[in-house]
Amino acid sequence: MDRRNLVGLGVIAVASAAVVGLTGPAYDAVQALIIKNAAGGAETEVVTGEAQGFGGTVKAEVTVAGDKIIALTLTGEGETPEIGGAAMTALTEAITANQSLDGVDAVSGATITSDAVFAAIRSAMGGAEAPANTEETDAYEGETSVVTGEGDGYGGKIQAEVTLSEDGTIVGLSLTGDDETPSIGGAALETLKTAILENGSLDGVDAVSGATWTSNGVFDAIRSAMGEDLGGESGGEKAEMTAAGLSHGLGFYSTGRVGPGKDDQGTGVYSFNEVVAYVLFDNDGRILDLEVDQLEVATPNYDGSGMPDFTGFPGQSYSEDKDHDGKVDGTAVQTEDSYLAQVDAWKTKRERGNTYKLDSGSWEQEMDIFESAFLGFTADEVKEWYETYCSDLNGRPLHGTSDKEEDIAKYEALTDLEKTGLDGIAGATMSLNDAHGNIIGAIERAYENRRPVEAEKVAKIGLGFTNTGRLGPGKDDQGTGVYSFNTQAVGAAYDADGKIIALYTDVMEVATPNYDGEYMPNLTGFPGQSYNADENHDEKVDAVLDQTDDSFLAQVDTWKTKRERGDTYKLDAGTWADEMDIFEAAFAGMTADEVSQWYETYCSDVNGRPLHGTSENEEDIKKYEAFTDEDKAALDAVSGATMSLKDPHGDILGAIVDSWTKAKDTNITIE
Repeated sequence: MDRRNLVGLGVIAVASAAVVGLTGPAYDAVQALIIKNAAGGAETEVVTGEAQGFGGTVKAEVTVAGDKIIALTLTGEGETPEIGGAAMTALTEAITANQSLDGVDAVSGATITSDAVFAAIRSAMGGAEAPANTEETDAYEGETSVVTGEGDGYGGKIQAEVTLSEDGTIVGLSLTGDDETPSIGGAALETLKTAILENGSLDGVDAVSGATWTSNGVFDAIRSAMGEDLGGESGGEKAEMTAAGLSHGLGFYSTGRVGPGKDDQGTGVYSFNEVVAYVLFDNDGRILDLEVDQLEVATPNYDGSGMPDFTGFPGQSYSEDKDHDGKVDGTAVQTEDSYLAQVDAWKTKRERGNTYKLDSGSWEQEMDIFESAFLGFTADEVKEWYETYCSDLNGRPLHGTSDKEEDIAKYEALTDLEKTGLDGIAGATMSLNDAHGNIIGAIERAYENRRPVEAEKVAKIGLGFTNTGRLGPGKDDQGTGVYSFNTQAVGAAYDADGKIIALYTDVMEVATPNYDGEYMPNLTGFPGQSYNADENHDEKVDAVLDQTDDSFLAQVDTWKTKRERGDTYKLDAGTWADEMDIFEAAFAGMTADEVSQWYETYCSDVNGRPLHGTSENEEDIKKYEAFTDEDKAALDAVSGATMSLKDPHGDILGAIVDSWTKAKDTNITIE
């Protein structure tokens, strides 16, 4: 049933409730007058009949004049109010308006109740009662078959046992989902069972509002039982896109989040979020394809079991909810070992997969819907779409379901065509710009950072991540350690043979505030934590910074990637961006495996730097001297690059490999 049908049934139900509420002599007199006029002077007779509906007996009290039905009262206390009850109201109006059953169709989504109404009226008027339909399979007299399937619900697996008639109609259904929340998912199972059995199929049955995940699990379980492929892949080649020119860009956007709320001990819950967008554009700046992912890291008192967490830098501590039951179990104290382990365990929202559930699906599934919707848009048009169709309060798409006055006013101001346009993202409800992450901002930055790409055809794109913790360099003059964490992101375009067409690499490094580098992004910790600070970058501690809500948000807001730091991030042979560009150019034409092989052959086993014959380390000298002249000549391609591709400062190699592991199909031909 679509939204228009739901609205229509809602109006009918309200009207019916208003009529039923009128009682007394005056009302009875009006009704008698209406019946008399409808009879046109003919004698009237009241007859009754009944038939088996979906939930029980449906009774009909029919006032007839000759062969005309001039008044009708239907009762069916066992029918579901929102489906069967609404259907009886709709049928009462249709039948009395028509003065017969001829030409009156069953209400879509309530076939069993409708058939019971028709049978009860025929019975009352002396006709044969039609065979009743119930959810019990013995009510169907033909051959049946029973099939089973399962789907992923909100809390676990949902099993469906489906009884089918000879023509494939669903005549019996049993749904089991022991891990669904009783008040939401459990109730949705009952509602859907009723709707599906009344309809005899999934056609026209909508997800239950507020229980979309459970609903989709039911639909998948039934489709699986009936032999449908749930793989999600069409199996066919993606439609070809032809582009005039090609460029690609990578955009980072970092935000701090205060909340959600506090733990049971009154300590705040916080997180920081890094959204990364890898986008391919044509010469007009229109999006040819994109991949967006996000790393969210929260305090360890966050009660979500799949959330990456961060106690702080070594020496810091924070409240901890180990079993994720909403209650603090103790205080976690960060050590160097636990620090490295925490950072190494961080996963992006795509990597968290189905463990990151939203209203209509996983984060990954909702993001895929947005990505498909934005194809062909420019970055400015994406922003304009967002400003037109999303809430000004929370950045979520306006689907007409919000109870906020400002959202309601904005939605009602949309034209019918604009509201229809939102149907394309009906399965996406998450925010595109809030403290949880600025996805719009990341796409805009990808456009601002775009670079031209020489290619004839792109077959796949990928966005890879790695996270590394770093101990050092050293300690400050007070003996307190210096630490940093690094998030590496690589956007990659591949050809049909899996060879790299172009790479776009960037790294976000965030250090303790006692790091003496002037332009290093820093984090004191979460609000309530403190750390030594070298504010004038003279290698001497000037103060101890105490983190507040405001300073936390301000610090995260100022974070810049290594590319964004530009000429301020100097290495031996140039800036970080200069050296990274050299590696990216050298790796074009290789597969991800060949890049790994190149690294193992030509880079130090000690620190991951290319071996240019300048290292004084014995192991490096031995490895370099074993090179042939051809090997040494091959290193000339990266002669201007000396930085490591894999060390605690950042696992760039791993991010390149990850971009291939996660690569998705595309089909772009460049003119």
